[in-house]
Amino acid sequence: MSTEEWIIVAVRVAGSLPVLRWPFAGGCIAVATDLSDLFLRSYLQLGGVSNYQSFDKWLDQIYLGLFLVVALRWRGPARAVAIGLFAFRLAGFAVFEASGERWTLLLFPNVFEFWFLFVAGAQRWWPEFRYRAGPIAAVLGPLAVLKLFQEYALHVGRWLDDFTAREAVEAVTSFFT
Repeated sequence: MSTEEWIIVAVRVAGSLPVLRWPFAGGCIAVATDLSDLFLRSYLQLGGVSNYQSFDKWLDQIYLGLFLVVALRWRGPARAVAIGLFAFRLAGFAVFEASGERWTLLLFPNVFEFWFLFVAGAQRWWPEFRYRAGPIAAVLGPLAVLKLFQEYALHVGRWLDDFTAREAVEAVTSFFT
């Protein structure tokens, strides 16, 4: 592995660990840290990243695995749904690794990530939420639609493939100024 890859691994691991102490805030930090690759790859010139998509999906397993560790502390349907969604995405990861085809990730959207953040947030700000079939479906439907859009944009449409971190910052700055 290149020095650049080791730095990205260290950042991704460090950014994933807060979820063990603060599920919602730590989950948000982990998701934001996942996006940090865009910036790190733009600014570090220390050997590059070979096969970025595979590298990124392997690193995703770190924060997703830690999300699962936290979710295993939950009880009832919130826990069962989390385990099912984690297993579903893990199957998608395996299919992606076997095929190398990014479009396969659209077949296995990472709804687990969004479900985890929902439950972690609900435990803090909506403790009366009842995990029954109807309310769960009402939450999972929109979460799945949002995640499918994101998976499409990233892996099928590849809208950000040629977009550097510097260009992203400039676009956001330009939008707000």
